[in-house]
Amino acid sequence: MTVLFTRKRFIAAMAATCLALASCGPKPAEKTETAPAAAPAKTSYKIGWTIYAGWMPWAYAQQSGIVKKWADKYGVEIELVQINDYVESLNQFSAGKLDGVTATNMDALTVPAAAGKDTTVLMIGDYSNGNDGVILKNGATLAQIKDRPVNLVELSVSHYLLARALETAGLKMADVKTVNTSDADIVAAYGAADTKALVTWNPQLSEVKKMPGATEVFDSSKIPGEILDGLMVSTDALKANPNLGKALTGIWYETMALTVAQTPEGKAAREAMAKLSGSDLAGFESQLKTTYLYADPKAALAATVSPDLVTANDRVRKFSFSMGLFGQGAKSVDDIGISFPNGKTLGDPANVKLRFDPTYVQQAVDGKL
Repeated sequence: MTVLFTRKRFIAAMAATCLALASCGPKPAEKTETAPAAAPAKTSYKIGWTIYAGWMPWAYAQQSGIVKKWADKYGVEIELVQINDYVESLNQFSAGKLDGVTATNMDALTVPAAAGKDTTVLMIGDYSNGNDGVILKNGATLAQIKDRPVNLVELSVSHYLLARALETAGLKMADVKTVNTSDADIVAAYGAADTKALVTWNPQLSEVKKMPGATEVFDSSKIPGEILDGLMVSTDALKANPNLGKALTGIWYETMALTVAQTPEGKAAREAMAKLSGSDLAGFESQLKTTYLYADPKAALAATVSPDLVTANDRVRKFSFSMGLFGQGAKSVDDIGISFPNGKTLGDPANVKLRFDPTYVQQAVDGKL
């Protein structure tokens, strides 16, 4: 999902006039050096999004006018841009082509943060509570995955879920062979004769589960709170324009209130989100049932300041380092710092690149947006 935020800043220029007076008459005014005009402040911000049940509220917010409402309030201009390939959205954010991106905690750590991009988790939107799953073709138990090729988006949360699933079956990553497959291609890949297993997320997961011979043998509800989804924003962009964070947070919680509302307006919003994701209302609501939404900012704040957040991210960073996701130069799991509220840091405090910052969610809780 991509959201573009723009704000306008007006810069006043000052001119100095020098007059010279002489007893014998006027002299031409001397030229005065003026400082070069300051570069115009950045006026547009792009935030990328991809299709996923927990991120569809962003697309609906744009369509419904909620984005414009909060953008106007804080003097920003917002454009949402959908990116079809999830990994590509992360790469664009890392390269500075996007100012923010919807992503999981693990992917924020291993792509932008590992690349040196200082990244702030603006808000935790949800955790996967069954939205990610391991599928076997013509198999009934997780143990049968041994020696099979497994299609997934390599080095993403699907890879993490697979590792955690294998642990529960007494297996190791060496017991399977992963096949890197784009999330845009994963559904089609299931139909190939050489596909024997795969790992993916909704809505693709729901589609694969309908196919002949497909059996889900493990899902993310077995590891609650470990696969977190949220909005990641450039720390530098937030520092330069705090209104960016305020507008985004206001947009999110107004839209989330509609997403969970059991009213005609809420149903209409979910129907629109379903259509935007390529599903129908029943399918979309089924996906929401396996998504633990932090619809209330109070719940999101509690999750952000909880010690459980530190524990989950410690597990994620250790897996990530073991898979070489910190980059070739990384020598230790502590090379990249992750900061949390109340001064807690995992890793190098002098190299913090991923920040769980509750500032804007706290403002939502306090009614100050």
